[in-house]
Amino acid sequence: MRAHTSTGTSIARAELVERYRRARARTRSLFEIPVEEAYYDRPISLRNPIVFYEGHLPAFSVNTLVKLARKEPGIDSRLESLFERGIDPEDETAVRDPAEMWPSRAEVQEYGSAADALVERALLDLDDDPLQIEAANAVVEHELIHQETLLYMLHNLPWDRKREVQDAFRAPVSPPPPAAVAATVRIPAGSATLGADRSSFGWDNEFPRHVVDVPPFEIDRLNVTNGDYLESLAATGAAPPHFWTKVDGTWFWRGMFALTPLPLDAPVYVTHDEASAYARWKGKRLPTEPEYHRAAFGTPEGDERLYPWGDDPADPTRGHFDFAAPDPVPAGSFPAGASAWGVHDLIGNGWEWTATLFDGFRGFRPMEAYRLYSADFFDRQHYVMKGASPVTSRELIRRSLRNWFRPDYPYVYATFRCAR
Repeated sequence: MRAHTSTGTSIARAELVERYRRARARTRSLFEIPVEEAYYDRPISLRNPIVFYEGHLPAFSVNTLVKLARKEPGIDSRLESLFERGIDPEDETAVRDPAEMWPSRAEVQEYGSAADALVERALLDLDDDPLQIEAANAVVEHELIHQETLLYMLHNLPWDRKREVQDAFRAPVSPPPPAAVAATVRIPAGSATLGADRSSFGWDNEFPRHVVDVPPFEIDRLNVTNGDYLESLAATGAAPPHFWTKVDGTWFWRGMFALTPLPLDAPVYVTHDEASAYARWKGKRLPTEPEYHRAAFGTPEGDERLYPWGDDPADPTRGHFDFAAPDPVPAGSFPAGASAWGVHDLIGNGWEWTATLFDGFRGFRPMEAYRLYSADFFDRQHYVMKGASPVTSRELIRRSLRNWFRPDYPYVYATFRCAR
């Protein structure tokens, strides 16, 4: 079996095929959640209907790996154009007319099967060409990223329009009750390494690796919880977060598959605007991206770790991630995942909003396999998120990974903690 070394690591073609197959299998299980009648529903008005995503994932792989990188013909140019790229509009005017004709599900799935066969052949026949290698890794990670997009979109689908599919989630570790910890920790001035070197695959906004100085700051050891946020609502009269609903005067959590009593000890999922308002109410602010890095990966000794807990790979004892479950668990449930400063849940249980506007690092250059991946969002209208949610794939958990959303987008699994 040939292997390539163009990314600085040797990856067997067969391993890429296996990663691709695992990703596709999980995606298929997620598409079992909506009932047949919901296939053309648009659970989030600012996103395309469900049908788009079942077509987009295989079409992206064909467009990126087969057509762009390998300069070979695709399967169906009409579908590869229709499903080429998603949307991130400010309002609904950029969304396709819901009355527009989309393909039948049988046609979309037939295309997907043909695309899988074509992509697998391409993966097994990769040349030692940096563009092909970048494209091969991109199609696998793109699938993993969109699995999370699909999940939070389906979270917004009415319960009678979906079925509970437990095969989509692994059995979560049952953590012990969270231990009491000090509310905040003071982190002294030091340096933080952002980004990555180009010896392995990453998205273009992750490069280049660079070191920044971080002044001293104080940061919460735990994420702000639903209980904490409830206090601010009582004091300020603000509107409740998207994932809450009130029934007969009692607050409930709108879970993926059921309505449950509001878990007061779980992290609150809010928009950036809501997180910022809460922090101001507390006389604090959101941490910056460099402060997150310092709190997550720095140590009192002055060195840095690959992960908050050390250099060991991510496993289920370290946090609530990798499709453990569709909903969060109590904050601080995974002490084995705490950072050297004793800050909890920096990876898992909800992405972490930062105060940093999304932009390229100095020396940024678009990736050849997907030139529009990041640059379209360098518009000062998106904020960086770090960490991971309960449904972030373990393969995406790395120090340099960056996520981003508009400050008023309420659907993503995003929480926060305060700093000052």
